[in-house]
Amino acid sequence: MAPEKKKSILIVDDEKDVVDSLSGFLKRTGYEVYGALTGREGLKIAREKLPSLIILDLMLPDIDGSDVAVQLLNNPTTKEIPIIFLTAIITKDEQEISGEFVANRCIVAKPCSSEEILSLIKNYIGYPTT
Repeated sequence: MAPEKKKSILIVDDEKDVVDSLSGFLKRTGYEVYGALTGREGLKIAREKLPSLIILDLMLPDIDGSDVAVQLLNNPTTKEIPIIFLTAIITKDEQEISGEFVANRCIVAKPCSSEEILSLIKNYIGYPTT
């Protein structure tokens, strides 16, 4: 039996501090992590690396995060990749209501804790493999 592929996560956010801090936390947790600061870069990495999950900001400088998600969903090789939207355009109070309206994907209001994100990741793709 072949060893299971290490689970990987792509973080697409125009805030470098968010990408860096979340990447560091998730790497220490055991996931392989890729980072992108623009939608175009995120699409390129998603198509090349086929991550296990994508954390995607909705407000990006070049392509809106929802447009990135649509392109991923319309591509046969990336359409099954779970997406967690991470955004400052909703509040924590609105988070429960808004979650079901964005391409059937989870939406999380910024700021959020690394532990909150980790819990969602584990719900989608499970624990990292070594």
